[in-house]
Amino acid sequence: MSHGVKTLGVLGAGQMGGGIAQVAAVAGITVKVFDAFPGAAAKCAGVHKKSLGKFVEKAKISQADADAALARISYVDAVEKLTGCDWIVEAVVEDVKVKKDLFGKLAAMYPDEKVVLASNTSSISITDIATAAGAGAHRVIGMHFFNPVPLMQLVEVIPGLQTSPEVIDRTVALATAMGKTPLKAQDRAGFVSNRVLMPMINEAFYAWMEGVAEPEAIDGIMKLGCNFPMGPLVLADFIGLDTCVNIMNVLADGLNNDRYRACPLLKQLVTAGRLGVKSGRGVYAYPAK
Repeated sequence: MSHGVKTLGVLGAGQMGGGIAQVAAVAGITVKVFDAFPGAAAKCAGVHKKSLGKFVEKAKISQADADAALARISYVDAVEKLTGCDWIVEAVVEDVKVKKDLFGKLAAMYPDEKVVLASNTSSISITDIATAAGAGAHRVIGMHFFNPVPLMQLVEVIPGLQTSPEVIDRTVALATAMGKTPLKAQDRAGFVSNRVLMPMINEAFYAWMEGVAEPEAIDGIMKLGCNFPMGPLVLADFIGLDTCVNIMNVLADGLNNDRYRACPLLKQLVTAGRLGVKSGRGVYAYPAK
């Protein structure tokens, strides 16, 4: 089945939204990017230019293709200007209230039944988000990309209970056209990726808290012994320790099981403002460049 997308709207110009926009543009799709945060769009434009420049340097794409991709991306400063899109991908903060408010607005903005409303959520119920779209709930779906989007192959495709079979098929087709491998998961808290990953990260914090080993040893053992590209504690720093806690809360509440609650040490680091790379310090320190 054809995805039928000529213009893709992306809500959120951060790492995820910006990455999704870039991949879509390289695939020949016109893209409009919106972010409510002042300066976010300009920063995103700079990241796109730099990222595509690196792909040209590594001979992954030609300069002409990079220039064409950049020309396909435009940036708007109000959600109301995100018009003329065939498909929307939301990549904003991982907060169910924010997402539901947004999807209610999007459903009203885009009454056309053919416009799919996708969320890049990594853990929140698509069924719950879809309720905000009212009669348009059947066109809401999860499209969980992975960071960094231009390099990571997977898109987790998550239908809600209301999502139509046609929307599922079109989502698989779009992800494939964007050069990704779409794999379907059911709408359960954390889907597959975070349901498996987050308890492992959490257990690494327990191992540190209980004095089993220091962080460098924990990460080194998992890298060298399990062939992980990076250890679970440094990965948590890159994800954001606050984001890890939020996802674990979603897992615990959604699956009705407190075994998914965040380790006390992890929560303590968040309370202290040690959020990982984005704050300059988490498990490890990240000096300003």
